[in-house]
Amino acid sequence: MSQRKGETPYHVLHKLPPGDSPYVRAKHVQLVEKDPDSAIVLFWKAINAGDKVDSALKDMAIVMKQQDRAEEAIEAIKAFRDRCSKQAQESLDNVLIDLYKKCGKIEEQIQLLKQKLRMIYQGEAFNGKTTKTARSHGRKFQVTIKQETSRILGNLGWAYMQQENYLAAEVVYRKAQIIDPDANKACNLALCLIKQARYAEAQSVLEDVLQGKLPGSSDSKSRNRVQELLQDLEQQKSLPLSTTTTTSSLEDAFLEGLDQLMSQGSPNKSRRLPIFEQISSLRDQLAC
Repeated sequence: MSQRKGETPYHVLHKLPPGDSPYVRAKHVQLVEKDPDSAIVLFWKAINAGDKVDSALKDMAIVMKQQDRAEEAIEAIKAFRDRCSKQAQESLDNVLIDLYKKCGKIEEQIQLLKQKLRMIYQGEAFNGKTTKTARSHGRKFQVTIKQETSRILGNLGWAYMQQENYLAAEVVYRKAQIIDPDANKACNLALCLIKQARYAEAQSVLEDVLQGKLPGSSDSKSRNRVQELLQDLEQQKSLPLSTTTTTSSLEDAFLEGLDQLMSQGSPNKSRRLPIFEQISSLRDQLAC
């Protein structure tokens, strides 16, 4: 396609990589022609041709998820991730976590999240760097180890909530709030406390959001959710205690999972991040 002087290049206009390789053709079909099924076929061809395998596998899995083919995407990542670079593995793990979540594979999600926490503790996350560049809606931004740890803990807390293990979820959300607090995780923490019939503690957490003490407190969705949780809290208070408590335990959440994170194969002290010293302290308090 000819380009006039001063005209924006075609690949830039459509946010495509330059060239005419199998991967570029797959992206064109995905983004310009908007034919996901054909794009998946072309991504397969790119992977088999060894063309930008890191990106092709990740993009194909994302398109498969959008087409409700999440199980197939999981198998594809497991089968072909050994063809990808070391730098691509963290990104593939993030895609896998989303796929496990979509498929309801909660235990697999929990194990992978723990693995990511272990990598951070051992200084292996972000390929040994303290920050990484991420993308969202076409924009680049920097993510710190602190932010990533809080994000992973938040996802881990959500996963434990799906298993109705509210005590484990509470512990994880509390740690996430110490590291990088926000209103959304505060609401999730409050819900965990409500499920355990610990209403005064839940109300205190929600009051912090209403008083604007946490980032995101002014967001309308957060404030609406606080009101919903407060209504739920009052309703639960009026019910007999036996109907509001849910059996919960730490199980392997901290005493096994994070305990192993602290003690097994511990790296040199110089590589141990301060946030994990805090986690270890909290774990010891819970074990008492």
